[in-house]
Amino acid sequence: MKRYGADPLFRDLSFTVSDGDRIGLIGPNGSGKSTLLEILGGRKEPDSGEVAARKRAKLSYVAQESEFEAGESVRSVIDRAASRASDAAHEEAPAREQRIVETLGRANLEDVEAEAAKLSGGWRKRLAIAEALVQNPDILLLDEPTNHLDLAGIAWLEKLLANAPYAVVVVSHDRYFLENVATEMAELDKVYPDGIFRAAGNYSTFLEKKGEFLHAQAKHQEALENRVKTEIDWLRRGPKARTTKSKARIDNANELIGELSSMRQRTRVASTDIDFQASDRKTKRLVELEGVTHALGGRTLFENLNFVITAGMRVGLVGANGSGKTTLLRLLRNENPPDAGSIRQANNLRVVYFDQNRQLDPDVTLRRALAPDGDSVVYQDRVIHVASWASKFAFTSEQLQQPVGRLSGGERARVLIAKLMLEPADLLLLDEPTNDLDIPTLETLEESLLEFKGAFVLVTHDRYMLDRVSTVVLGLDGQSGVEQFADYSQWEFWQTERAKVRASKPTTNGSAPESPGEIREKKKRLSYLDARDYESIEERVAAAEIVLDSKRVALEDPAVVSDGRKVQDAMKALDDAQAVVDALYARWAELEDKQK
Repeated sequence: MKRYGADPLFRDLSFTVSDGDRIGLIGPNGSGKSTLLEILGGRKEPDSGEVAARKRAKLSYVAQESEFEAGESVRSVIDRAASRASDAAHEEAPAREQRIVETLGRANLEDVEAEAAKLSGGWRKRLAIAEALVQNPDILLLDEPTNHLDLAGIAWLEKLLANAPYAVVVVSHDRYFLENVATEMAELDKVYPDGIFRAAGNYSTFLEKKGEFLHAQAKHQEALENRVKTEIDWLRRGPKARTTKSKARIDNANELIGELSSMRQRTRVASTDIDFQASDRKTKRLVELEGVTHALGGRTLFENLNFVITAGMRVGLVGANGSGKTTLLRLLRNENPPDAGSIRQANNLRVVYFDQNRQLDPDVTLRRALAPDGDSVVYQDRVIHVASWASKFAFTSEQLQQPVGRLSGGERARVLIAKLMLEPADLLLLDEPTNDLDIPTLETLEESLLEFKGAFVLVTHDRYMLDRVSTVVLGLDGQSGVEQFADYSQWEFWQTERAKVRASKPTTNGSAPESPGEIREKKKRLSYLDARDYESIEERVAAAEIVLDSKRVALEDPAVVSDGRKVQDAMKALDDAQAVVDALYARWAELEDKQK
């Protein structure tokens, strides 16, 4: 059993991991998945019960957030991990380095001295997995490993785990990932009598078996309700408990009533009610992009882009990290003008934006986060009390006084979605809204997007959602090209075919294709550190510009303008923010020059 607060997350739970298992672990937000994984990995102790491991069994654990000490290099992270495993520690350095390259899924990792803490989120995640694997574990525990990986990174991880010689337990809400990787599924949820339901097979097989189990449970509950009704009618007639038979029936009736009460409590499922507000706009054409070209730091992200977003259009925006997806969303918001071409919005277009950075004040209570201006909100012209509003997003009234900082990642995402729902929109721009959401909430979000009468542009690594809700997929190839597809599978096929063409394309003088050695030599123009820096610099520039804008706004605050000291402080903060932006653009230009 493990308890946080008054109610236990789970009790009397049994969970076994055997050789060769690849177990996908799912469950609602707050059900205790991460806690169970930490208990399995020896990072937390259960309040009662015990965890027994086979003698000399080695476990490696990869947390949701992959953080490394400042100054640590890729090499030192791996060497430190290898020192924990005697067989890996005695491995020759060149062999271990080659294993790093293979594990990271990168064929040209020249600079293993790159600082780990400065890698992008996706590459930090890859390094954390490599750190775990170099210890030659018998069991690998992964907590939401796909959250910071782009689509290419997820494909890499699927390939890595497909024929793993070790057992794997992975917490994930990525349904295609679970479909491709898991050989057994387990769902942690109080709706089940034992607190958990396990079934052999991948995710789709699990859904079938779960449906059968819940159907049987519902039939059992229906039969139990009928028996309890009969016993209650008998009890109301006032039986005299003077015989052993009468006493036994009274006792049995009480047991049935208790069993039914327990079952009803377990099967009472809290669901999230997501319903974005569309405006009553009649205009058909919402946004028109004509000949749009945009570059950052001297690198062209997309060129001569022509695209029209019309009412009801559902656009999935895909591409590798750094290809310009977030930048394009910002152009659609009119945050910045394009370098060339034009973006025309319909008059008085109402745009609602979901920011992937999810900025919420951790010290604000859930009550205040959901209803900033009082104890109620106005939704679809109706006044709703904050407690009722919270319940739409599976929050209890007891949670209203809880600080936002204590909520899980999925719960914080639900708070942001709740805030967006209060804003009527013609166009939703959603930047990675699916991270940390549990599967029931993902399904509710999908249904809401399918029913939304406006248009939306969705950036997500959840391939299932892309396939389900998108009517068109816009793909950024990272080399200034943009193509339009019917669905994600078409985009994936196009990428594969392009890769084959590039691999077989002869040089301009008609000679044979470049050898792998020649290709690696060209890639060496950027060191590993520079390549990683280049991969994340677009996001860092965008973040620095947001800070710069906030400093400009602060300088214009009347309370600041009227105070000479505050003006000086605000101007210094603005200058500092501008210096950061300038330095980042200079670094971007430097990296571009190195590739020429």
